[in-house]
Amino acid sequence: MPPSYQLRSGLSATRRASRWNRQAARGSRADLGAWALVAVKRPPRGPCKRFRMRENGSPMPHPDDDRRPAAERVSVSTVTPVYRGQDYLGRLVDELAALRSEWEQSGAPLELREAVFVDDSALDDSPRLLAELAAEHDWIRVVTLARNFGQHPATIAGILHTSGDFVVTLDEDLQHPPRDIPTLLGVLAREGADVVYAKPVGRVHGWGYRDLSSRLFKRLLVLLTGNPVIQQFNSFRLIRGSVARAAASLCGHETYLDVAFSWFTNRFQPIELELVDDRHQQGGQSGYSFRSLLSHARRMILSSQTRLLRAGALLGAFAMLIAVGLGGSVVLRKLQDPSFVDVRGWTSLFSAIMFFGGICTLLSGITLEYVSSVVLHTQGKPTFFAVDRSPDRVLLAHFQALEAAPPPAA
Repeated sequence: MPPSYQLRSGLSATRRASRWNRQAARGSRADLGAWALVAVKRPPRGPCKRFRMRENGSPMPHPDDDRRPAAERVSVSTVTPVYRGQDYLGRLVDELAALRSEWEQSGAPLELREAVFVDDSALDDSPRLLAELAAEHDWIRVVTLARNFGQHPATIAGILHTSGDFVVTLDEDLQHPPRDIPTLLGVLAREGADVVYAKPVGRVHGWGYRDLSSRLFKRLLVLLTGNPVIQQFNSFRLIRGSVARAAASLCGHETYLDVAFSWFTNRFQPIELELVDDRHQQGGQSGYSFRSLLSHARRMILSSQTRLLRAGALLGAFAMLIAVGLGGSVVLRKLQDPSFVDVRGWTSLFSAIMFFGGICTLLSGITLEYVSSVVLHTQGKPTFFAVDRSPDRVLLAHFQALEAAPPPAA
């Protein structure tokens, strides 16, 4: 019997498979041979369909099973790392609660399923405040890390504790207002994106030097890595849930989270938003020191295949060709005119240095390119990834209905 077959009734298939297993164990059905079946799982209840079965007896999904009912709600989860958030967490939760209530009362096919706060060994009284907020709201979840790991590891931990169709990452200091979450969802639905980044407009930190240095820093990394998406990176982002959790599950100590997103999708979309860092403007506090920024750059480069490695290999090949050409021309001139080079041995020495130097540079570039590929493989870069974009239809229909609705009467 072939390993794949079709069933008209899930219940009768279960009974038949169980009977065949018992008979195969007793050796009474020699015709089963190597295709002795295991007990199959009962297919989902509902209208009778023709199910194709896997070798282990479990039903393969029917093509129609991916259809999402129009009335089903799309779930959203938020993730917020907490380090010094005592003065902001109360207001942040109030805004999230207001957004959640607005979706519920308006009948929108959206729900704020959970708000995950990650206690990254907070310095202030944030843990106590988080415990009180979690006791007050059943949709708040608190994840406590054993020590301070940093914003990106805390974000990864929070993402792995989410279950929503979409994940939104927020800073603790209200720099990323929850009221902009519907805007991110609308952009994702219209553009068919998997990741939407908020692109700040204006002066986020109140003075131009910090914002200008950040933009120049990202442009430099784009030149080094050849990844243009780096210019869009921002901690206020909306990610498809399956992509977010898959990327977070592969992140190691030296993996940059946003680069890991690019391993799973190339559908990135920025959206310009007004973002203001009140904590930095009022108190001069910054979440990142210069040392932290250098660490971010190092991890970003290690998580990417840098363009410099390939450029080094090409440079070595070019130098080797120049050495062959110049060496040949010098030898010909020397044969034609013995007085062309007064220093004896200079011709052979020059040609040898150029030729073998080019070979060494070429081989070094190839070796580093290979090492880079091995590093990405050990970090878990996948060969492929399947994604379900069926929630986008629900989102798109919702936002199109909002746009077509008449404006409220004054």
